[in-house]
Amino acid sequence: MKRFIPHVTVATVVEDQGRFLLVEEHAEGRVVLNQPAGHLEADESLPQAALRETLEETGWEVELTGVTGIYLYTAPTNGVTYQRVCFAARPLRHRPELQLDDGIIGPRWLTRAELEERREQWRSALVPRCIDDYLAGGCYPLELIREPALLPTDQQAGTPSSRDGRQT
Repeated sequence: MKRFIPHVTVATVVEDQGRFLLVEEHAEGRVVLNQPAGHLEADESLPQAALRETLEETGWEVELTGVTGIYLYTAPTNGVTYQRVCFAARPLRHRPELQLDDGIIGPRWLTRAELEERREQWRSALVPRCIDDYLAGGCYPLELIREPALLPTDQQAGTPSSRDGRQT
């Protein structure tokens, strides 16, 4: 039996005065719109990946403010399943001098209504879903994301321990 392994990805919903930071890019032979998003890399935390992808794809430094959701999506074009952790963020500084990732046309600031008008360009159904969840107030604290480095050493190794730190 083939082992199921979803691709772990991150995305960032960046909002500024009712406009959302999106990436216009070439993908699968067409021009699409997506949140700044990409794959988790080795030795990288989920928040670090979100900050890196946002900067690499848009030239924007952002501050993460919460988690909008965790999504599973199977792409109909290739059958690959993605597990997306989507963060909310606020823009801090634009760095237009940075070289954007290959395939990126550039960052675009759109309202939700403008995004709806460009439905045929959505990279996937996750693009509006993440924004709609953000707009509905579905934002969880960043502390929802637990990093192994923040756990006591015995818990990292999978050794059960009691609340007072003694091994059980």
